[in-house]
Formats: sequence, C-alpha cells, structure tokens
Amino acid sequence: MAKTLLVTGAAGFIGANFVHYWLGTHPEDRVIAYDALTYAGNRANLASVEGNANFAFVHADICDEAGVTKLMRDETVDTVVHFAAESHVDRSISGPDAFIETNVIGTHSLLKAARTVWLDGAGKAHRFHHVSTDEVYGSLAPDAPGFFEAQQYQPNSPYSASKAASDHLVRAYHHTYGLQVSTSNCSNNYGPFHFPEKLIPLCLTNILRGRELPVYGDGSNIRDWLYVEDHCRGIELVLNKGEVGECYNIGGNNEWNNLAIVKLLCERLDARFAADPSLRESYPDAPQSRGESADSLVRFVTDRAGHDWRYAIDASRIMNELGYAPAETFETGIERTIDWYLANEAWWRPLVQT
Repeated sequence: MAKTLLVTGAAGFIGANFVHYWLGTHPEDRVIAYDALTYAGNRANLASVEGNANFAFVHADICDEAGVTKLMRDETVDTVVHFAAESHVDRSISGPDAFIETNVIGTHSLLKAARTVWLDGAGKAHRFHHVSTDEVYGSLAPDAPGFFEAQQYQPNSPYSASKAASDHLVRAYHHTYGLQVSTSNCSNNYGPFHFPEKLIPLCLTNILRGRELPVYGDGSNIRDWLYVEDHCRGIELVLNKGEVGECYNIGGNNEWNNLAIVKLLCERLDARFAADPSLRESYPDAPQSRGESADSLVRFVTDRAGHDWRYAIDASRIMNELGYAPAETFETGIERTIDWYLANEAWWRPLVQT
C-alpha cells in the first residue's frame, strides 16, 4: 500500500539523500519534503527530483505547529521521517538558543501535530520516525565497547543535549499518548550533499581551494563513519520491520581518528591529481597544482570546548533483528564521495565563498 511521507529537514544533507533514496526505491510512495531552508538547507540538493510527480516541496518551519497540522491533514500524511535539526557542535557552543528552538521545540511541535492528526477520533495507521545521533550517549573510553540502545544518555554539548531532549519527547509521546514512534541513533555520516562545515567535505573543498586544513587538538578524537546511503537503508528497515516504540543504532563499524581521516583525504586527492593532470587546470589553487602534497595544508588548532574523545556504535541489534548491513566499505564510500565533490563543484563552490 502506497505511503505519504513527510520528510523534515529534507533539503539538508541526510534528509536530501533520504528523499533521493526513497523515491528511487519506493516509486509508488508520495514524498513531501519540508524544510525551513536555513544556512545548511539547500533547495539545490533536491533539484533532480523536482519534476517527480510524487514529490512536493514545502518551505516552512517545523515550529509552526498549526501549519504542520494542516499540511499533514490535507495531504493525508501517514509517515513522518524527522531529520530537521541544528547539528553543528561548534555553532551550538557559540549560539545554543537555535538548537533548543529547532531540536526541542520544533520536535515537540511535530509530535503535537502528529498526535492531533493521527490520534484524534478513530485514529489511523501511522509512524513517526525520529532521526537522532550517537552524540547523546556522551564520550567513550579507548577500550570501551560501542554505544548500545540501552546506554545511559550523557550529552556533553548543547547540540547533543538538545537531541537527547528530543529523543525523550518522542519516547514520552509513545508511552503517554500511544503515538507509533521509532528512533534511530546514527554515527557520523558522509557522502554527497554534505555541507562543507563538517570534517570530510571541509577537507575536500579546502584542499581543492588551497586552504588550510584545521585539525582540533592533536587529531586523536575518534568517530565511527557511515556512508549516508547506508544510513538511509537502515531507516528504511526500521520503518518497514522495526518494532514500534523502539530505538535502533545505525553505524558503519568503521572507527577512524580525525587526523587519519584528514591524511587519508590528502593521500586520495594527491593520487587523483597524479592520475588526472586536468585537475591542475580545474583547481589551480590546490597544492598539487604547484607540486606539493595536500598534507602541507594541515594545521593543528585549539581544541573545541567539551570535545568528546570517541564515539562508536554497536549496531548489532539492527543487524541481528532487521538484517541490516552497510553496503559500502569505507574505501568504496570515500571514493564515491570524492567522485561526487569533484563532479559537483557548481554545488559546493557557492557554499564556501567566504
């Protein structure tokens, strides 16, 4: 039976990838992309699906409870996939208010709208899927096992605290009101459409422009990396097979420290320039175009306040119960990512003109 999905934050990095993935794998479903188009929301991320008859875009804020309620009712939405969030830790340290407004108040507005539309009267079959982060669990010691679903929450930044609060609201609306919810907590995503303030796209675009590569502290902070399309596959499994009211951790089983990631990207782009001399003409400011290696751009900078040292996901539940497995290795995923940024300069260049 065809579904009508409301995808919040659909013009952002993960949300846009999910829209592309869902329309490609579920062509019978209708997808309504909903986004406030703040600095990280980019309508261009959805350009290739604008002509799809089962796609619609709504420019609006999730904090507009009345507007969301009307839209869900008018469009007979039966599934919400909630990506919309402020997500950059540095920005949450310098300006936490926006994170409370979007991540907490905005999520609550969506939950209230869903309750009104789906639970009033006779009710209707529905699912509210909330996309969260591994950062709600805090920081791991070097030899500690990965985060698991029943792990105690210990958020350490205003960003992760706001996401933890939204997770708890989703849980409460299930247990108090009977809203049919699910939650997924993912590790660091990478891939196409990634806004260039985050580590991997920042490094790629800075190398191509000959800009410094800032590395916090000594670069030893460790993250688990997940190719964004694999994340979309995990959400699909939770929607189709996951237990209502439950949480599922989605990870890539792929831990790297930040400095190793930066050096890997330098090595891969050095190899690309060596194999394809035309890149020197396309990117004259890149260090490779003057005979230098990209790692000449690495600069160590003062560490971020409250910087969590290690994140890692234990994805055994979703793997064992729902049959999840990443389709991409880090080697294949990072090559696909580099390919995309080299082929899509027109997308990222306007975003880094500062």
